[in-house]
Amino acid sequence: MQLPGTVRIRLDLAYDGTAFSGWAAQPGLRTVQGALEDAIRILYRDLDHDGPLLTVAGRTDAGVHARGQVAHLDLPRELWEGTARRAAGREDAEQAFVRRIGGILGADSDVVVGRARVAPPGFDARFSALARSYEYRLADPHSPPDPLERHRTAQVRRPLDVDLMNAAAAELIGLHDFAGFCRPRPHATTVRTLQRFEWERDARGVLVAQVRADAFCHSMVRSLVGMCAAVGAGRLPLARVPRLLELERRSNEFTVLAAKGLVLVEVEYPTDEALGERQEATRARRPALRLVGDD
Repeated sequence: MQLPGTVRIRLDLAYDGTAFSGWAAQPGLRTVQGALEDAIRILYRDLDHDGPLLTVAGRTDAGVHARGQVAHLDLPRELWEGTARRAAGREDAEQAFVRRIGGILGADSDVVVGRARVAPPGFDARFSALARSYEYRLADPHSPPDPLERHRTAQVRRPLDVDLMNAAAAELIGLHDFAGFCRPRPHATTVRTLQRFEWERDARGVLVAQVRADAFCHSMVRSLVGMCAAVGAGRLPLARVPRLLELERRSNEFTVLAAKGLVLVEVEYPTDEALGERQEATRARRPALRLVGDD
């Protein structure tokens, strides 16, 4: 909840997850949240806040990348307004924040704040979101190895049938309990609405999945693509796929694929006028769900 006297800032982020132990700050580990919050505390040395600073749309696992991650930050109004004053009138606060955070993180940083802006009333990076979209890149023997893509493309040894993979993906579209595809979390629902799931080969023959849902539970996307790879390789019958939705625990009939192939590409929000209503509806619908553990 936003406190009186604060300004809520929306941050649009991108990062290469290779060297991060996921999004969430953890003692002794390098994480995206930790790196960004360290930079924010350097920028605002007078910030009196010992707890987490950032709320994110979806917490990504170790090795997962993002081009379209969104987080919000609540700052005391005087600190935020001081961002522009220190820029001596050359920039507004939003431009100054992006430039100065970028300078702290460094020119070659593997996490970048692409944009900062004062959020409209009712905005919450997590609970106002309508949907999250991911991309997964998977190479098989039909796609020649590319060393420049090795950190963002998973590999399998068997040739994959993209038509079978799309048929498997189509079986899962809609509102379902995805317990058979999720790592269990206490007091967290596994019911999700999968809105898009489809595969195609790119110009180099790499299989690329586009996956969109209202939210994802822990390891869900990597489980979904792993299931499709098992079907495409002939190791899992297509007729078995609907039965996987009846399971109460994640199946061991397929392999959860590597995190490095996964990229969070977009988080979608309603119009400014509907942000508060969306936030309230999400909280009411999922009282036990903290929306943690997105892939």
